[in-house]
Amino acid sequence: MEIETALKRLSALAQQGRLEVFRLLVQAGRDGLPAGELARAAGAPANTLSAQLAILTNAGLARSRREGRSIIYSADFDGMGDLLLYLMQDCCQGRPEVCAPLAAAAAQSCCDQNEGTLQ
Repeated sequence: MEIETALKRLSALAQQGRLEVFRLLVQAGRDGLPAGELARAAGAPANTLSAQLAILTNAGLARSRREGRSIIYSADFDGMGDLLLYLMQDCCQGRPEVCAPLAAAAAQSCCDQNEGTLQ
């Protein structure tokens, strides 16, 4: 990943409302959420949510698809994974045990989400 891409993604998350929306999308999993449901869950007006989603999408952290009359938003897990890998690259000077607790927590969180028990 280029540093510009990492900066763009980190900048997109560096605002409370966008971070909350992104976390809601991550919790929703690959199925995502309809825009209206996402707005209610975030407690955000539609125009504010639209701007937040545009920034997250432009940064490669969210995506949208149309289903009938609804627009469904979901986290871009590939983009999120790329950012996390970039941040963890060359972790701890070749001492993976330092990063092991983080990897274990990430694996557990993903397993919990796959079982339908969102954290």
